[in-house]
Amino acid sequence: MSERSIVVVSGGLSQPSSTRMLADRLADATVSALAERGVAARVTVVELRDLAHDVVDMTLTGFAREPLAEAQEAVAAADGVVAVSPVYTASYAGLFKSFVDVLDKDALRGTPVLLGATGGTPRHSLAVDHALRPLFAYLGADVVPTGVFAATDDWADAGTDDTSPLPDRIRRAGEQLAERVAGRAPVRRTGLYDAVPSFEDLLGA
Repeated sequence: MSERSIVVVSGGLSQPSSTRMLADRLADATVSALAERGVAARVTVVELRDLAHDVVDMTLTGFAREPLAEAQEAVAAADGVVAVSPVYTASYAGLFKSFVDVLDKDALRGTPVLLGATGGTPRHSLAVDHALRPLFAYLGADVVPTGVFAATDDWADAGTDDTSPLPDRIRRAGEQLAERVAGRAPVRRTGLYDAVPSFEDLLGA
C-alpha cells in the first residue's frame, strides 16, 4: 500500500476547539477515503495556537525557531493539506493569516487543499468562499470544490446523525481531497534546511 502525507493546519485559539474538532473530522474523512483507494495516510497536525509566539517572532525577525520551521517544512512536503480557521469579523483569524504569511511563497503551489471554517452562526458561512478560497488560490494551491463551514448549532446534530448536512459535507470534502491526493505521485520535496551542509562536512572540507 502506498503512503501519502496529510498535514492538518488548525487555527483554533481555544481548548477544546471546535476548529480543531472540524479539522480532525475532515482529516479522518480524507484518511478513510484514501484507504478505500488503497492509499495509507500519515497525518501531521499543526496547531497554530502552540506556534503563536514563534509566528510573531518570525514576522518581526525573519527567523523561524525549530517548532515553526518544522511546521513550515511539513506543509511544504505535504501531499495534501486540511486548513481550518475560525471566522472573526467575517474573515479568517489573524493568527491563521500570519502563519500563511510566514510560509514560503511556493510552499502550497499545486498542493491539494481542503478548506474549512468555524463560527458562531451560519451568517459567517460565506467566509470559506470569499476569504479563504481566494487566499489559497493566490498561493497556487489546488483547492477542492467543497469547503466546509460549521456553526455552533451544527455540532448539536452532527454526532452520529447521518441525515445531518455537516457529516455529509465532511465526507464529500474528504473524498474530493483523497481523490486528488491519490491521483498524484507522492511529494518529494527537499526540506527548508536540507541544502545546508553539516558541521562535519564543513570541517572535513
